[in-house]
Amino acid sequence: MRSVRARAALGATVVVAVALIGAGLAVLLVLRANLTDQAGLQAEVVAREVAGQLALDVPYDRLETHDEEDHPVQVTDEDGRVVAVSKDLEAISGTGTDQVAPVPSPAAGGPTGSGGDDDGDGGDDSAPGRGGDDSAPGRGEVDSGDPDFGNGTATVDGDTADYRFASVRATTSAGVTLTVHAGAPLAAEQEAVGSVRGAMLIGLPVLLLVVAGVTWLVTRRALRPVEGIRREMAAITASEDLSRRVPEPGSRDEIARLARTTNETLTALEASVDRQRRFVADASHELRSPIASLRTQLEVGAAHPELLDVPGAVADTVRLQALATDLLLLARLDAGERPGRTTLDLGALVREEVAQRTGDPVVPTVSVPDSGVFEVVGSRGQLARVIGNLLDNAERHAHSAVTVSVRGGRGGVVVAVTDDGAGVPPQERERIFERFVRLDDARSRDEGGAGLGLAIARDVAVRHGGRLSVDGAREGGARFELWLPPAG
Repeated sequence: MRSVRARAALGATVVVAVALIGAGLAVLLVLRANLTDQAGLQAEVVAREVAGQLALDVPYDRLETHDEEDHPVQVTDEDGRVVAVSKDLEAISGTGTDQVAPVPSPAAGGPTGSGGDDDGDGGDDSAPGRGGDDSAPGRGEVDSGDPDFGNGTATVDGDTADYRFASVRATTSAGVTLTVHAGAPLAAEQEAVGSVRGAMLIGLPVLLLVVAGVTWLVTRRALRPVEGIRREMAAITASEDLSRRVPEPGSRDEIARLARTTNETLTALEASVDRQRRFVADASHELRSPIASLRTQLEVGAAHPELLDVPGAVADTVRLQALATDLLLLARLDAGERPGRTTLDLGALVREEVAQRTGDPVVPTVSVPDSGVFEVVGSRGQLARVIGNLLDNAERHAHSAVTVSVRGGRGGVVVAVTDDGAGVPPQERERIFERFVRLDDARSRDEGGAGLGLAIARDVAVRHGGRLSVDGAREGGARFELWLPPAG
């Protein structure tokens, strides 16, 4: 199934079906158990009533049972012989013997009991004062323990039905142990269970259809905003218009959060594309100027060799090479290139960079403690490029002095580059780190850079886990601080 609605409806229906079937089976089992226990209780009452009569030596043919059609009774002796049955009992099973014809029991004195006059005087030997023996009537007992239960069938007056049988033992005054098997009908239990089962079989499919339909409708309504988001994303893809946004539902659920996240992604993507377009346009503009100048000089030199400005051509070529190098480094940074993991001494690196500038118009002054070890982890080439760009920027704007210091601080290593120039206005201190941004519009392109040095320096610092910021210096110029985490 490719539809989320169909899968949701099917899944909900299956879960509900399993739950209802399990609950239905549990209800049927509990109902059957309760009704069976009730039938067993009824059978026990009848069995104890008959057992009580036997304990009182009531003759077998005078045993009384109520509702003989609903409560068949069978009495057996110790040898399993049937000594008495209820009226109209034609067949029985589940009591240990299927015999329904009473058999005289010698121990019990026959089907009418053992109440005969053995001495021939016609008197009642069991009467008080007659010297009767210990077997006098009324001395029997009924077993008070839990009866035995079992299920079986019985045919009474031609009708066969299922019964719950209870077996109770009784002892007569003559010491004869008899077992009374009394039954209670299970028709009510079977009818109730059948009715409930039938209702479940009819109601379950209907309920499942309702669950499936409701789930389908609810899921359709819930996923309607998703379809709107999908259509808008398809339109954005087709039109390539990243300024469009997907509709955000007013709810606070997951779909609303998805729409907001999608719009945030579109905003970031639009900004990235715009930044890339500006980058390409600015790079093209910056490249066009030295290329045009170099071409002009070469064309003039080709026509008039004596007028060829070789130093100017070399300067344009160097500038073009430096710009190409900057663009290539930015492209690698944008592509997510990870810096190296070399451990290096930032103080020594600063000394090396300053030592290469002995011929510059403004020679930087270095302040690095001799006792300190300022180790960081990163790419030596990229960090050297950061320091070089900061020195180039400071020398370009300084009047007479550039100072470089290295110290430990704020849980890391700090390199500060200070000049005594005009400084950076507070409102422009973040803008100068953007690409191709030059605040001094009056200066010539040859004297100023392409506006990539500080942007590269900040990108490299961030990718090394550090930061680069600018503030005002006490000398009145600008103070750039590079902070990098320590090694280890």
